[in-house]
Amino acid sequence: MTAAALALLGLALLACAEEPDTAPTPGAIPSGSSAKPEIVAMLRAADDAPYHAADAGGRAWLERDEDQLPYSVVSTPDRFRIVFEVGPLGIATGGGIYLQVSPFWDWSTPQTEVSDALGYTQILVDDPSIEFRAATLDQQLLGIEVTGRALVAGERLEILYGAGPAGAMTDRYAERDSPFWVAVDGDGDGVRRVLVDSPTIDVRPGPARTLLFQVPSVARPGDAVRLTLAFVDARRNTAIDFEGEVRFPDAPTGIELPEVLRFEAADRGTRSIEVRVHEAGVYRLVAQSGDLRVDANPLLVSAEGPRVLWGDLHGHTNLSDGTGVPEDYFRYARDVSGLDVVALTDHDHWGMLPLAQHEDLWEEIETQTRRFHEPGRFVTLLGYEWTSWIYGHRHVLYFEDQGRVYDSVEERYETPQSLWKALADAGEPALTFAHHSGGGPIATDWEIPPDPRFEPLVEIVSIHGSSEAYGAPGAIYDPVPGHFVRDALDRGYRLGFLGSGDRHDGHPGAYQRDPPEGGLAAILAETLSREAVLEALRERRVYATNGARILLRTALAGHPMGSEIPVNETGTLSGSLYLSVIAPAPLESVELVRSGRVVDGVDLEGRMEVTLMREVEGLEAGEYLYLRVLQRDGGAAWSSPFFVTE
Repeated sequence: MTAAALALLGLALLACAEEPDTAPTPGAIPSGSSAKPEIVAMLRAADDAPYHAADAGGRAWLERDEDQLPYSVVSTPDRFRIVFEVGPLGIATGGGIYLQVSPFWDWSTPQTEVSDALGYTQILVDDPSIEFRAATLDQQLLGIEVTGRALVAGERLEILYGAGPAGAMTDRYAERDSPFWVAVDGDGDGVRRVLVDSPTIDVRPGPARTLLFQVPSVARPGDAVRLTLAFVDARRNTAIDFEGEVRFPDAPTGIELPEVLRFEAADRGTRSIEVRVHEAGVYRLVAQSGDLRVDANPLLVSAEGPRVLWGDLHGHTNLSDGTGVPEDYFRYARDVSGLDVVALTDHDHWGMLPLAQHEDLWEEIETQTRRFHEPGRFVTLLGYEWTSWIYGHRHVLYFEDQGRVYDSVEERYETPQSLWKALADAGEPALTFAHHSGGGPIATDWEIPPDPRFEPLVEIVSIHGSSEAYGAPGAIYDPVPGHFVRDALDRGYRLGFLGSGDRHDGHPGAYQRDPPEGGLAAILAETLSREAVLEALRERRVYATNGARILLRTALAGHPMGSEIPVNETGTLSGSLYLSVIAPAPLESVELVRSGRVVDGVDLEGRMEVTLMREVEGLEAGEYLYLRVLQRDGGAAWSSPFFVTE
């Protein structure tokens, strides 16, 4: 087996105004960055590989024994019989068959060495004249090399994955159609190709472990508000088999709550109901099922102030390097996380079947995005991730039903400028967002100014951590100094902040509290529509959290966050800075960041609600100002900056 052969199967499994005139030389590597040109070279080599007609020849399917269920269960040893039938052109001596089990997240690596260990795999053949050599080649990758005579059309072999007493461990995350990727090198030249119809199995969730309870953050007196309740297992998979009751103890006056909410089998673990609120105030609702008692995020009922739409605009499914299918991704966002806005952003060229090369996959994303879009109830955005391993990753969002995947691996779309030009030429409303800019998989190259027509915001926090500033709380792993969001602001870029999950577990909007991991966008818009969301994002009326549903309001000299505020006739700006926070957990502190430095802070002493005023003086053109709020449990929120202009 050649190194090139290994790369070609495992290539996707290593993992996420005026037009600017700064244009890098195509193929140039930014200095001081974490650019990975070797990955781009590998992907292009795979695209240019000389595939033989026998590559990807044959078919494979999964057979379950009589004593087995037709599905698997999360985090449970199981046994899988994958049958492969040789295609019409056969498989030459030196060729092979390959099994790639999903590397996301806990599947056992198939191995042939230790019979009583997890992942032990046997290769069974009916004809003893078939000779082969099987070995683990990489993460969850097994190669079966034909060492004797060539295999002829119609011959079969069985791959018994989990053949030993320990079985093979299934993934921790539930999903439909979890793939067992099978690939074939038909002519023995070291180049293999994946069977697009490789077998799959459904992985079902475990028993209900906890209850998630989400409510809107802002409503008006007299509004009908939606309560979203979902039972989930230990890994936040939807507990689809749950049946039982939920009550609302200590219900406050001013809101109409049912005495009992019944979960039937047909509800598959989730319920969404509307209740009416009559009186202004802050509501902290509690739901109880048996001994399980959980709090919802706070609900502010007020005739004043903007509404908050909670969104997760960045996530993945098994169409690239994540878990689950698009349909279930959108359903989880709506019915479990209770989000208002969501986008699915699978990679353009980072998966077993690259999105940019398989129109049917992109069409499936378009179809499910349209299917779940319900203005006034739930807004879906079409998107994908432009996965540049040179300039940094950006996700692209469209605000209509259709859009195009511009492939970062193609030379004509390999730079941010070429991406923005393509979007401009298409003439459709779209936005791009740099993410994990401070490090992680790859840092953002801030030498290239973001195009203000398409990039008014930056994703400051996600499952990878915070890219706010080097050394800031909760900072991203593998940090690269000079590439954080503050570094971009210090260059004069006017970027608002949003968070999003970048989750690969099929759970958009999920928030892990210990340690805090996640990301949400709090979009300030009065109506729930694509048009209103686009307007708010363009105007930077948005703030970021790491998943905690913190209600944050702020204004400087009467201007909302994200504003560009001109200096007065003296060349400076002074004014009152207003802050209001209503938090789901005790607050630790609030800090004021001015032009790259923390210049003020208040110990909030565990309060859940706080209103503050500060006078800010002597701001000059080119300065920026934003607020960072921290909870004691690690939850955090960042306002979009105020920008001082001439």
